[in-house]
Amino acid sequence: MEKPKKLRVALLSSPGPGHLIPVIELGKCLVADHDFEATVFVLPLQASRAEAEIIKFAMTPKLLDIVELPPPDLSAAGLSPDAAVVTRLVVMMREARPAFRSALEAMEARPDVLIVDMFGAEYLCIGDELGIPKYVFVPSNAWFLALLIYSPALDKEVKGEYVDRTEPLEIPGCKPLRPEDVVDSMMDRSDQQYHEYVQWAGGIPTGDGILLNVWEDLQAETLTALRNEEFLGRVVNGPVYTAGPLTRPVRPASLGKELLEWLDKQPSESVMFVSFGSGGTMSAEQQVELAWGLELSQQRFIWVLRQPTVKALDGSFFDVGKGDAGDEVLSFLPSGFTAHTRGIGFILPSWASQVEILSHPSVGGFLSHCGWNSTLESIVNGVPMIAWPLYAEQRLNATLLTEEIGVALRPKVLPSKKIVGREEIEKLVRTIMVEKEGHTLRDRVRDLKSSAQKAMTRGGSSYESLCKMKEDCQMRIRQIKKAH
Repeated sequence: MEKPKKLRVALLSSPGPGHLIPVIELGKCLVADHDFEATVFVLPLQASRAEAEIIKFAMTPKLLDIVELPPPDLSAAGLSPDAAVVTRLVVMMREARPAFRSALEAMEARPDVLIVDMFGAEYLCIGDELGIPKYVFVPSNAWFLALLIYSPALDKEVKGEYVDRTEPLEIPGCKPLRPEDVVDSMMDRSDQQYHEYVQWAGGIPTGDGILLNVWEDLQAETLTALRNEEFLGRVVNGPVYTAGPLTRPVRPASLGKELLEWLDKQPSESVMFVSFGSGGTMSAEQQVELAWGLELSQQRFIWVLRQPTVKALDGSFFDVGKGDAGDEVLSFLPSGFTAHTRGIGFILPSWASQVEILSHPSVGGFLSHCGWNSTLESIVNGVPMIAWPLYAEQRLNATLLTEEIGVALRPKVLPSKKIVGREEIEKLVRTIMVEKEGHTLRDRVRDLKSSAQKAMTRGGSSYESLCKMKEDCQMRIRQIKKAH
């Protein structure tokens, strides 16, 4: 009997490790567990060491093809040099559409299914042109998706700036959102990025379904609201599939000999890992307070240290992993810090193999910017967090992790609003690492680690959700063929 033909899926990722990693991992999952053939199209950032590493390691073992699209010429797009990250991403994706069309035409066989990353919602029309099912993959959580798809309605309902409101923003069927927790794009309604955001948000539900990088047990209530016609189901306008947690696999060899030897010598769960993701930066004053807080805590730590910024808190987004000179970075620390913390602390300039560090048994806490990739990597390794949100949807993520999921602590005031002092940092670190409250968070995150593992295995919620997505794809293909 002839074997059924494998479905060919084309996946499109927008720039940045926060998108590239989950899109590649989704492609690998569809190939390995659901019998698809996959090609991932990426729009890489220029000079990004982190992205180059991700693409290189995605090819071993070679489960899928990766096609790098040529960088678009943005000179005609009229982008101002200080345009916000979201504006730049949306415009880059818009300008890359001709290159993506050409790359699809150059494929040996036409794809049967199109999955675009959330910044690629404007590409859904290409699915219609090809007469194939098309889906949007949102590599974040269900509460973020709820805010995203409800933003065009909020745009009509709410007068004035969101951040000036005293009352929370109501999202049907979901936990209300504090005005200070809105995504960056909603902070200033007169900025171009807000108009790009509302337009882009309106395009998310125009596909045949939405995939999310979560699992059912993590956000059961919000997922119910997204699927219920009385709440957000009428806005979503199609199925919501859970595909997570999709995280990069561990490669122990990438840690580096010196760091691995240091980690191996530390007691179990005794090291606090401090990293602000691929794009996060902080002011010189805050960096000094953080250094003092770590020293005063008397806890072991690994700190991925970047030069402080005078720019925005997402100051490294477009040059992630370029690398700062070690001595130059250390010059921004308080006098005597490296001597006082010798043997207790380990400083890594600019960039680190995050998954490998979090998976090491010596690591027992993560001071994180709460990017969704980092959050999932922490949970799947059973590591509780100190939430230190900087940009994008990270404030919303921090609230979710501290108030709903219960795996993190946070400073009293948002780090983006005021400097967090050394005494508060010391207390947060010690609470996670040695206090009773930290043990409670650790128990909770261990339970979630177990439920995450179950979700991805045969019979688990995310495995079954992707099985359903494949069935729905096949049904849509039959319907489209009938209609033609």
